[in-house]
Amino acid sequence: MIKSLRLAASALVLTAAMAGVAAAQAPTKADVFTAKDMASLDRLSDPRVSPDGRHVLYSVRTMDYPANKASMSLWVADLKTKMAPRRLKVSDGGAASGRWSADGKTIYFTSSRAGGTEQVFKTDVTGETATQITATPFDVQAYKVAPNGKTIVVAMAVFPDCPDLACTEARLAAKTATKATGVVYDRLFVRHWDTWKDGTRNHLFAYSLNVDGVAAGKPVALMKGFDGDSPTKPFGGDEDFVITPEQDGVAFAAKRAGREEPWSTNFDFWVAKFDGSEPLSNRTEANKAWDSAPTPSPDGKYAAYRAMSRPGFEADRFRIMIRDRATKQDRELAPQWDRSADAVAWSPDGKTIYATALDVGHGKLFAIDVKTGKVTALTGEGHVTAFDVGPNGIVYASDSLKSPSELFFLPPKGPAVKVASVSSEALKDVAWGEPEQFSFKGWNDETVHGFLVKPANFDPAKKYPVAFLIHGGPQGSFSNAWSYRWNPQVYANAGYAVVMIDFHGSTGYGQAFTDSISRHWGDRPLEDLQKGWSFVLSRYGFLDGDRACALGASYGGYMVNWIAGNWNEPWKCLVNHDGVFDTRAMGYSTEELWFTEWENGGTPWQAGTTYETFNPALHVDKWVKPQLVVQGQLDYRIPVEQGLATFTALQRRGVPSKLLYFPNENHWVLKAQNSVQWHKEVLDWLDQWTGNTRPGK
Repeated sequence: MIKSLRLAASALVLTAAMAGVAAAQAPTKADVFTAKDMASLDRLSDPRVSPDGRHVLYSVRTMDYPANKASMSLWVADLKTKMAPRRLKVSDGGAASGRWSADGKTIYFTSSRAGGTEQVFKTDVTGETATQITATPFDVQAYKVAPNGKTIVVAMAVFPDCPDLACTEARLAAKTATKATGVVYDRLFVRHWDTWKDGTRNHLFAYSLNVDGVAAGKPVALMKGFDGDSPTKPFGGDEDFVITPEQDGVAFAAKRAGREEPWSTNFDFWVAKFDGSEPLSNRTEANKAWDSAPTPSPDGKYAAYRAMSRPGFEADRFRIMIRDRATKQDRELAPQWDRSADAVAWSPDGKTIYATALDVGHGKLFAIDVKTGKVTALTGEGHVTAFDVGPNGIVYASDSLKSPSELFFLPPKGPAVKVASVSSEALKDVAWGEPEQFSFKGWNDETVHGFLVKPANFDPAKKYPVAFLIHGGPQGSFSNAWSYRWNPQVYANAGYAVVMIDFHGSTGYGQAFTDSISRHWGDRPLEDLQKGWSFVLSRYGFLDGDRACALGASYGGYMVNWIAGNWNEPWKCLVNHDGVFDTRAMGYSTEELWFTEWENGGTPWQAGTTYETFNPALHVDKWVKPQLVVQGQLDYRIPVEQGLATFTALQRRGVPSKLLYFPNENHWVLKAQNSVQWHKEVLDWLDQWTGNTRPGK
């Protein structure tokens, strides 16, 4: 189950001119932040520092709300002159995934401006005109250009047993030509995340670049015959592969599929040569757990990669491993650091590795000394979403419970400086709900943390209804981060106080804390939620405990169903989005079987598992509280039948209930107008049962 897929350094806010505000739709009301305002915001991402450290390139997603469609553009900020960031003119045709050439004179990017397929283009630093680099028959899903400018590696979806691209073209054409629609499968996956499998795999290809820097000749299939994907599905990108320091090949992360693909987490990193002269080489074969793509050190002597240690467990701690490329020996960096590393990068001198990780409710950027393993937090409050290391410092994107992602520059000495924001102007008059972190003694008398967000325009003399949000994962966290799906500020601006508990199983509190939920879905986290609810009621007098609703998605939706039969007393209503109803049926119908099998201690037919121990379907006889059920047709993680079964049980028992069904959404609600509809139905449901009068309704 996807985790509810995740600044102490003072930020000097520069003038509005320097903030680099892209055009964005202002909120409909100056003091009320609505779901439509949130869906209409521009979004900043993917910072890339130029080789000389002078500029930072980043992407901006702009939503055309009436058209229900987003477009991507590229922007450049000058870190030296501090002039206002500028939008590159090539963005007029759509531009994403901007990358610098090694000499800093060229910017590469992807666009579908020529013929509809996604291709690689280039422009100079002025960004005025674009030159097409690739003309592949299929979408380029990700790419990397060798520093010497002689090779480009692209990812495309092809049939792995095809000898060339023409073979894949012919097979796809044949599928289109026939009127027969049946598909035959002889192994799992048959579907994954939100897509039925069509037999293609994401594979890497190397093209030579001619003197004009354009792909020429036939590509070399770097994964020929490989039964697996790189980039990994469904969320992988160019972080899954890297060009070797010798610039003669590529190292990539992939899992060799076979019949065990749905229940195996044995991802490895592999090496392939550009000229195809050597067979694929598995460099982490000994580890049967998850290994991620390596990141070479600046001098090429070492490679850093992330590795789990327990096969079959997707939420194990990602350790940082250092490999000596000459001796092939590995060592763990900072083994005493009990956090799971996300993105990693080397410092220019190779003495430091930078990594992001959740840490007690905040997503921080850390510096780790390669020699000693000493770990230093470079940021504090907030959530670092992306970063890039330059010769003169680090540029990172960071958000929080009160701000969408903004861009900062952190020099070697001194505080961080804000470089760009694409939402500050649109949100300048919004009255935010103030967040506060708290802690209490939960299960096993261990410390549990949470956040409370006060209602916007808070009046301490009033009593407020409560939205009790339960995060998914279950190995996830409602941390000090901005969300476009479950954003506490939407509830706070609707007149609710928001309570979020990082129960046992949450990430960022040490691996033992994360491990504690497996095979204990219904007891330990429920005890934390119950004790957390009692704690906030005793601490915050403005919470109206008689006007509260519990809401959750994914595992949070499971917990809502579990609460309905095991702890329904405090709640006026419930909201379950894509939640598990029947854990045993889930074990037979979900796609990533490694998840259910690890969390329940085996397959559904084995003895000693917990499929029935914490099964909400066995407690329907006690369901009495009104519940809104939300379900997406394209959700293959928690299939649609789970939502339909929940609604059927409620209706059959005569419990007030509604079903909000999206035929074109997956495990998440991503389309802008669907998101606004989702929020309207959820808030209307809360208002109906709590008696709340929503501001700005």
